[in-house]
Amino acid sequence: MAAPAIQNVSATQVVPGLARVLVQAGKLTPEQSSALLKKASANNSPFIDELLAAKALTPYEVALFCATTFGHPLMDLAAVDLAVLPIDTIDPKLSISLRAVALRKRGNRLLVAIADPTNLQALDQIKFQTQMLVEPVVVEADKLARVISQLAKTTEAKLNEMAGQDLSLELVDGSPDDASNAASAADSEVDDAPIVRFLQKVLLDAINMGASDLHFEPYEKFYRIRFRVDGVLQEMSQPPLVIKEKLAARIKVISKLDISEKRVPQDGRMKLVLGPNKAIDFRVSTLPTLFGEKIVMRILDPSQAKLGIDALGYEPDQKKLLLDAVQRPYGMVLVTGPTGSGKTVSLYTCLNILNQPGVNISTAEDPAEIQLAGINQVNVNEKAGLTFAAALKSFLRQDPDIIMVGEIRDLETADISIKAAQTGHMVFSTLHTNDAPSTLTRMLNMGIAPFNIASSVILITAQRLARRLCSHCKEPYEADASVLLQAGFAESDLDGTWQPYRPVGCEHCNNSGYKGRVGIYQIMPITEEMQRIILANGNSMDIAKQAKLDGVRDLRQSGLLKVRQGMTSIEEVLGVTNE
Repeated sequence: MAAPAIQNVSATQVVPGLARVLVQAGKLTPEQSSALLKKASANNSPFIDELLAAKALTPYEVALFCATTFGHPLMDLAAVDLAVLPIDTIDPKLSISLRAVALRKRGNRLLVAIADPTNLQALDQIKFQTQMLVEPVVVEADKLARVISQLAKTTEAKLNEMAGQDLSLELVDGSPDDASNAASAADSEVDDAPIVRFLQKVLLDAINMGASDLHFEPYEKFYRIRFRVDGVLQEMSQPPLVIKEKLAARIKVISKLDISEKRVPQDGRMKLVLGPNKAIDFRVSTLPTLFGEKIVMRILDPSQAKLGIDALGYEPDQKKLLLDAVQRPYGMVLVTGPTGSGKTVSLYTCLNILNQPGVNISTAEDPAEIQLAGINQVNVNEKAGLTFAAALKSFLRQDPDIIMVGEIRDLETADISIKAAQTGHMVFSTLHTNDAPSTLTRMLNMGIAPFNIASSVILITAQRLARRLCSHCKEPYEADASVLLQAGFAESDLDGTWQPYRPVGCEHCNNSGYKGRVGIYQIMPITEEMQRIILANGNSMDIAKQAKLDGVRDLRQSGLLKVRQGMTSIEEVLGVTNE
């Protein structure tokens, strides 16, 4: 592989030092030097390449002369073990363009092999990129070219091996009108084809594994990629550390982020086109860390909202209560739970059911994670003044039937949402509370009047996501009765008609014992008795007591029901419902 010409710097700017010194030492005549300089300028190649090509001097003679003249050590690269070189220190593309290889790190000092020590600009670029003190070591130019070529091939081979086959996937930025720009974006990355294939392979692996998030994490001595599968992070690979800048730049270009800005966090979107009728969006977030930019990508699969309510894990009675509530002409339905509990998917499943030609639906989110045709979605922009409250006020002038607010965070948003629910609109929103009864207390603490809550809220659902046992390897076992009772089962439940299952692990579930997730729900309709408790300034314990009398299962009871059905394990339910 022929080393490319020095980039960004013309030959006449770089090499006069070496040419002049060779003339002064009598190694070249002024005519020879001038001719070689003109040829280097015409070919846009380094002077030292033309010097060696003309066989005016041998590579060893040039190296020995430079080491003696400039007082640098002379090293034979043939005796160096490439496996021990700190190749991650200098970016491979920079190493190729500058004709330099890192030999050794000693504290804050970096030994760099270079054939032309008069190329001070190259040494300065390496110093800037590595933020280390650069000490040049003179080597023979032909051996240096072979080492650089070998290191480039090694890095490319490793990436190709990790990427596998070339994939016919298309990566485009997340803007709806920019799909046509995908080809030009790809063309600009021709030199980084292994990076492109590797990124595509990583994204496809994440989709096939059902991951929800991808983490690209740089550290001082290694670089790792982790997937969050079924709520748990799993390390998937450790690619070469030298690709961290290229991979970050590739992701940022596709996500329409500023690739020159590495000091502040950035947010963007990108899209993976899997076919004519299949595309998956990714929400991209970058974060500057000590050793580079950490990138987290959230997979936003629109098909999740179209799975249907039956796929979410509601029990038949819970499903009926939820459908009865969302199909009412007005009122407020609240979904609560921690981050990552599936609130967005639940809300969009309900919106998808209601998304009919005769219905006007508007949503305000931060940001919109799932895109659905027929729904007017607005991204909240606090800096521009587009808050949840401002969006809600605009919605009410847009002749809405159904409004979805991503989250009720403050009294103003809550007040407008409640007024909308009271004036003939169906309102959906989320809150971060532990369970359904405590949601009402949270609203009271925000300053909402009890009579407004009682007259507007018609149903509250709290939810968690538990990992589903792998159907290929789960096995029944005899659990100790005391353990079952302590978990929350009643004596009457231990009637011998069922057995709990436990995870085992196989190739289908990546040896975790779990594959997929199932929802655990507490569906609490606001009954007349609950309205009286709210108006009487009752607390969450009073409401929880009434909910129990009304037959509402709490999260633990709903989870234990999933255990009886063989969907998940006792340990998993205890973990996600441990308040």
